[in-house]
Formats: sequence, structure tokens, C-alpha cells
Amino acid sequence: MGKIIALANQKGGVGKTTTTINLAASLATLEKSVLVIDADPQANASSGLGVDIKEVDCSLYECIIDHADIKDAIYTTDIEGLDIVPSHIDLVGAEIEMLKLNGREKVMSNLLAPIRDEYDYILIDCSPSLGLITVNALTAADSVIIPVQCEYFALEGISKLLNTIKIIKSKLNPKLEIEGFLLTMYDSRLRLARQIYDEVKRHFQELVFKAVIQRNVKLSESPSHGLPVILYDADSTGAKNHLSLAKEIIEKNKK
Repeated sequence: MGKIIALANQKGGVGKTTTTINLAASLATLEKSVLVIDADPQANASSGLGVDIKEVDCSLYECIIDHADIKDAIYTTDIEGLDIVPSHIDLVGAEIEMLKLNGREKVMSNLLAPIRDEYDYILIDCSPSLGLITVNALTAADSVIIPVQCEYFALEGISKLLNTIKIIKSKLNPKLEIEGFLLTMYDSRLRLARQIYDEVKRHFQELVFKAVIQRNVKLSESPSHGLPVILYDADSTGAKNHLSLAKEIIEKNKK
């Protein structure tokens, strides 16, 4: 049975989408079958994996609102074993349309149930909010990866997210666990980055991934080419960091 992992943090610009794209590509490179669910209306994970949004007939929006078959929304990517359910700007309005649905928090969970056995990992890229779509993602997920940017306000807002996770765990999804905190945009030359790493490590101890995502030009450039960094420049620091993260997750889930 596939493992569903949501990548969530209501703070924007912490590297959720970058991590989703590159972790998915790294897992696929390590011969795991992976599906990315782009649950962010900005659809950056979709374009970052080479999907032309204008050519998409069936996206996550159609699955949620029009009850389209999720299998019709699965697109292949340039990496073997890596598929994606793309997003659409219409997803912005989906939260309002979902308010009238019964069991509205479990729509995504029900959507993914028929296909979860077909993949080793399903990664959900959440939008930078704690709205209904993110609640859906956390209700559907087995675990959550929380990217934390190595900057001054990094820990601000994490308590709000942890509180949301706690509520979802108690009311909607008792099996939800924290897969780990991932430090992103790490620059070892900056004392502040090291301080934040130490602080996150002190707070969350073994929940912090050993792999750290360093600041890397290739990592920033690759989405504009519609490629994960491992295809754009396999020798770059960004590619190596995400490969380490993928190996750590595989190892952790063997236990």
C-alpha cells in the first residue's frame, strides 16, 4: 500500500513545491513509483514537472468538484515512474464550492483511496494556507513533511500548523504523523542559518531530517525549464540534497 505524504506549511516561500518536485523525482530515480498531487492553485508543481497547464483537460479541481475519475487526471512526466495530478487556478474557488458538500474534509481521501495501491509514494503539494484543501490533504495523508526555511521568522507559524495537525489527528485522521521537519534554503556560511538549524533540532530532535536542502542556483533555475533538478543538473548540490532526503525517507519507512 502506498504511503501518502503531504508537504505543508502555511508560510509561503519555504520551499514546499521545490521539495515536492525534487523529492518525487529522486524517489522515482531510486526506482519507486510516485504520484504528485498538486493541491496548490498556483500549479507550480505541475509546470515544474513539465506539464503545460493550458493543455490540461482534467485537473484536481475537476476531480473534487465535478467528481471526475482521478485516473483521467493523471499525467506522466519525463521521469519514468513519476506521475502527477495537476492543479488549476480554479482550485482557488473550490474551497467555497466544497462548503456545501457532506464530508467535505474527506473528499481528497476518498479520491486517493482507489489509486493508493498503485504507487509507492503519493506526495501532496499543499498551498501556503490552512484552508479546506490543505485540511483535505492532511486528512488524506499518512504523514506530513514540514519544510522550514533557515531564516529569522522560520519558527513563526509552526505552532499554528502543529495545532492544526493536532486537531486533524484528533477529529479526522488519527493515523496522521509528522514524517519530519526539513530545513530548506540552508547557507552554511551564515551564522543565522546554523542557529536556526540548532533551534529546530533542539525543539523537534529526531523529527528533524538529517538531509538539509542547501541554497543552490541550479535548484532555482530548474523549474523554469520544467525539469526537476536531477534532470537539469544531476551533479548539483540541490540534486544531491534531495537524493539524500529520498534515501532517508525510504530507509525510515522500511522500519
